[in-house]
Amino acid sequence: MKFGPVPVRNAEGVVLAHAVSAGSLRFKKAHHLTAGDVGALERAGVTTVVAATLEAGDLNENDAAARVAEGLGGRNIEIRDAGTGRVNLHAKTAGVFIVDKAVVDAMNSVDPAVTVATLAPFATVRQGQMIATVKIIPFAVPLADVQAVRAELSETSPLEVAAFRSARVALIQTERAGLKASVLDKTAGVTQARLDRSGSRIIREERIAHNAGALAQTLRAVAEECELILVFGASAVSDAHDVIPAGIRTARGVVKRVGMPVDPGNLLVLGELEGKPVIGAPGCSRSPKENGFDWVLDRILAGLEITDRVFSGMGVGGLLGEIATRPAPRERTQPFGEKREAGFKGLKVHAIVLAAGRSSRMGGKNKLLAKFGGEPLIRRVVSRVLESGAATATVVSGHQADLITAALVGLPVKAVLNPAYAEGMATSLQTGLAALPSDVSGVLVVLGDMPEVGAEDLARMKKTFEARGGTVIVRATNDGKRGNPVILPRACFAEIAALHGDTGARAIIESGAFEVVDIELGQAASVDVDTPAALQAAGGILPG
Repeated sequence: MKFGPVPVRNAEGVVLAHAVSAGSLRFKKAHHLTAGDVGALERAGVTTVVAATLEAGDLNENDAAARVAEGLGGRNIEIRDAGTGRVNLHAKTAGVFIVDKAVVDAMNSVDPAVTVATLAPFATVRQGQMIATVKIIPFAVPLADVQAVRAELSETSPLEVAAFRSARVALIQTERAGLKASVLDKTAGVTQARLDRSGSRIIREERIAHNAGALAQTLRAVAEECELILVFGASAVSDAHDVIPAGIRTARGVVKRVGMPVDPGNLLVLGELEGKPVIGAPGCSRSPKENGFDWVLDRILAGLEITDRVFSGMGVGGLLGEIATRPAPRERTQPFGEKREAGFKGLKVHAIVLAAGRSSRMGGKNKLLAKFGGEPLIRRVVSRVLESGAATATVVSGHQADLITAALVGLPVKAVLNPAYAEGMATSLQTGLAALPSDVSGVLVVLGDMPEVGAEDLARMKKTFEARGGTVIVRATNDGKRGNPVILPRACFAEIAALHGDTGARAIIESGAFEVVDIELGQAASVDVDTPAALQAAGGILPG
C-alpha cells in the first residue's frame, strides 16, 4: 500500500486518508473516490488529496479484519460485520470469558498493523457484550501478513464464553449477638443481585447459630434441594478449623480450600457436599463491590473447575477495585425476590451538549443562536440541562465557537472547542467525553438544536438510568421511534472513542452490546431545527 499525497486527476480508486471539504462538497475519511468524485473535486478546485493506494497483494482493511476474526469465532461468540477496519466479537450468552493468552500474543506479534484486543481472562460478561475486537491499523495490509496471523491459530479458537447455568441456591447465614437482622437482609439482597447475572435464584434461606454443629445439620438439610450452597458466617474465618470449614467436615463434606490470593476476598472457603459446591463467603461479599467471591461464584456457575492451581494463579491481578467495564451489582432496597426499581446511590450523570455544527442549511446563519422567546436556542437547551439535575454540563462548540460561548455567559457550564468538528458528530462526542470528570458513571448527550426537550424529560431519563444501575443506554423516543437525547453508560466509552463520521453513537446503541431502555417523550424527542422552515415552525427566529 502506498500512502501520501495524490494528484486529484490520478485519484480514482484511492482511499481518502483525511476528510476533504470544498464549498458544499464533502468526502469523509476512508471514502473510496470514484471517477465522479474526482470530477467533482477538480471542479471545486481541489488539486491534491492525501490517500492510500492499494497495491497487488493487498487486502482492504475490512476484508483483512474479517479474515482474522473468522478464526476467533469460538463457542458462544458472535462475529459482527466489518467496518472502518474493525470487527467486533460479542458474547452470545452471559457467562465467563476464556482466552488463550499465548495464542493472542502470538497473533499480535506478526505485524503491528493487525491487532487483536480482548477482555481480561475469566471476565464475567453479559449477553451481547463485546469481548474482543480485531482492528487493522492502516487502510490495507498485505494478504501474506493476514495469512501469517491466521497461521498462529490452532484448530480451536483461542476465545470462548463458558455459558452460565442457572442454579437453585441455598443461602445459610450464621448469627451471633449484636449482628443486626438488617445486615442479614442486606446480604440476602446483594447475594441475589450477584446471582441475577446467571439466572440463578435463592430457593431457601436459613439463619442459624454460629457453631459447627448447627451449620453441619443445616448443610445436610439443604443439600437435598439445591445445586449450590452459600454460607455467610457471623464472624470471619481465621483458621482452617474455624466454624465454616469445621461445619462442612462435620456434615461429611470436603474442604478444598481455605483462603485465596485475592483481596478483598482472602477469607473464602471452598468445599463440596454430596457433589455440590459449598462456598464460605468472605465478609467483604456482603458488599456489592467486586471481590474474590465473585471470581469463584461466577466460575462455578459457568461450569469451570477451580483447582489449587487455578487459585494460585489468581494473585496477579487479584488486588481488586471497582471495574467500570463490568458493572458490579449494586445495593438493593427490595427483598431479593422483588424487581429492582430503586435508585442506585453514587452514580454521576454528566451532560454533554453538542453545539459544534455549521447549520449548513440555514443560509449562513447559526440556528443555535436563533431566538426562542427572546432567548438564544443554545442557552435555552443548556439551561434545561442544568435544571435536570445533571452533575455538570459541558458544551462542545466548533463553528462560530465565540458566538456560542457568548450566548452562555453567566451559566455554570464548561465550554470546550472541537477543532475537528467538520469531520462529524463523533469528534464532538469524543471531545466532550475527554472533558468530563473522572467520576462519570454515564453521560447525557443532548443536541443543541432541540427546543422542545424539557428539564423534566431529561430528569426522567436520568432517574431511569440510575434505577437500572448505570448499566443501560437510555434513549428518548417519539411514538416508539428512536430520537434524542440519549444517556450512555461509562462501559461504552471505549467504543465511543473508536467512532468515526457523523453518525454519533447510533452504531453503538443499535449494536446490541448494551440493553436499551426507551423513554417516550413524544414530539420533543424528534423536533430539531435543521432548516429555516423547521425553525420557524418550532417558534424560533433566526438572528438578523
